[in-house]
Amino acid sequence: MSPPSWTASVHHDGSPRYVSTQSGNIGTAIQLRLRAGLAAPIRAVFLRTCPDGEQAMTPLQRRADDAACQWWEGAVTLLTPRTNYRFLLSTSDGVWTLNAAGILRHTPGDHDDFVLLADYAAPDWVREAVFYQIFPDRFCDGEPASNVRTGEYTVHRHATVAREWGAEPARHGSGGAGSAEFFGGDLPGITQRLGYLNDLGVTALYLTPVFVSPSNHKYDVEDFDHVDPHFGGDAALVALRQALDARGMRLMLDIVPNHCSNTHPWFLAAQADSQAPTAEFFSFGADYPHGYATWLNVRSLAKLNYRSQRLREVMYAGSDAIMRRWLRPPYRIDGWRMDVANMLGRQGTTQLGHAVIQGIRAAVKAEAPETYLLGENFFDGTPQLQGDELDATMNYQGFMFPVMRWLAPADPELLEGRPYADPVPLPTAAVAAQWHANLAAIPWVVALQQFNLLGSHDTPRALTALGGDSNRLRVAAALLFTFPGVPCIFYGDEVGLSGGPAPACRVCMPWEPTAWDTDLRAWYMQLIDLRRHSSALQSGGFQLLLAAEHTLAFAREAPGEHLIIVAKRAPDDITTLPVAPASLPDGTRLDEIITNHASTVAGGLLPLLPPRAGADIQIWRVLLDEADCA
Repeated sequence: MSPPSWTASVHHDGSPRYVSTQSGNIGTAIQLRLRAGLAAPIRAVFLRTCPDGEQAMTPLQRRADDAACQWWEGAVTLLTPRTNYRFLLSTSDGVWTLNAAGILRHTPGDHDDFVLLADYAAPDWVREAVFYQIFPDRFCDGEPASNVRTGEYTVHRHATVAREWGAEPARHGSGGAGSAEFFGGDLPGITQRLGYLNDLGVTALYLTPVFVSPSNHKYDVEDFDHVDPHFGGDAALVALRQALDARGMRLMLDIVPNHCSNTHPWFLAAQADSQAPTAEFFSFGADYPHGYATWLNVRSLAKLNYRSQRLREVMYAGSDAIMRRWLRPPYRIDGWRMDVANMLGRQGTTQLGHAVIQGIRAAVKAEAPETYLLGENFFDGTPQLQGDELDATMNYQGFMFPVMRWLAPADPELLEGRPYADPVPLPTAAVAAQWHANLAAIPWVVALQQFNLLGSHDTPRALTALGGDSNRLRVAAALLFTFPGVPCIFYGDEVGLSGGPAPACRVCMPWEPTAWDTDLRAWYMQLIDLRRHSSALQSGGFQLLLAAEHTLAFAREAPGEHLIIVAKRAPDDITTLPVAPASLPDGTRLDEIITNHASTVAGGLLPLLPPRAGADIQIWRVLLDEADCA
């Protein structure tokens, strides 16, 4: 049985229209607000909290209605580091519960409650950031003299190969030789291209690993204390930092705390002597020195053993630890992306993942409180996103995968050898369900920091995954820049680079404008400009309005601004959008910012633009006076 229609109008989230502050300390009183349509038969609203494990009910007061909604207000005082809350609505249709997962007739558990964090220090700069991910070897060759030469050394038994810029990377199945080919990109090249990135609108860089390593990807680190000389060495990172400072841009580096190369001096010493100081950094079996724990059975990647307190001191806890030292001058990096954060400190009966990441957080925040701590996790990262571990994960599950599975045709290459893979595009309602499930599982302040992406160095290029359909890429990019969280562009996506699964996605950036899709680049620039100047997109709320046929629509609202985003993967029969649940009364005028077309709400519906061929996106804006945002 469908819920009553009025339930769609009941809304609350963690944004400024509904929560007075997200940064309270213990003892702070937080003002909360709930809105519902004027026709909602609500008799009373209660705020349900659970201080020290015992349920508490606080009545809310109905304040002045506006033209479209009734508003209920109350307060909660932060008494514990984490405050869970939900609302109970007493109505003529019974008692309903509103939590972060939606409005429910049954009594839910606490896991999807709204959450407030006390004494939580968010890296505030992140919400305004637009990230750009760079795989350094493939972005720009700034100093050819430092390039790896053919036959210069071996990478796990494969001789190095110098490749011509723009050649196709070696495919998987070449015996692992792909990690031994080099195109010459380096940090000076990135510094030289900051003007391009600044013009694009990028404000923060994420670089895959730059530390000393034999491979091109450098996830097999040999020395955490220095930048690889083929990337320009430590001095090149200092120069990049200074150039970024001059443009007001941020820098996040990639670190691999889970494993290191089996050619790292730590590991070589441990293999040579079971009593060596670094022997406890690794897990050797009965067949020492040849049997040791690895990352996914890759012999070149020796897994680090965090049962070792000394390893913890060296990596993050000590006063001169690796993860602390790069936060200091002259490098002053602004964030760490931690490789395979889901696996860190976990090995069989040893399950130290939460303790290790809590320790990393304590160390890096003590060193530099505004550090952004990002973890790689292709699966459910929400247990590490509760305020005491990561600031964010690479949001594959909560954003990228549902969006791309909704928009992309099935790819036989990706399905091969994966009988569990879904060959059917994701239904529209399923996208909404996955979005909601992931947003409901984490505090709102963390949701705004989630690292959203359409692809990375580990996945097929977005354009390739979308079957080469640039219209669908335009829709995906629009969702990237309008969904809650922080957008990141994988280098070259903005000019239409293509490429299949890694390493084919790690193609060289073309620097001849004749090789660019300039219309696509202009679209990215428009979206970046929109996000950088929109309070609704940086910190506004999120309300799903429609998930039916081929149409997804949601609202982002903040005091003074209201946006409606309508995405279609194909033409369908939906020509109007119900916006009364988004508190937009009849007579409200909205401007579609892409076409400059105007439309007016009538009968609770927003008339949409006529359907176009293929995928389409519409972004509607209504500018509100502060007085209208009561």
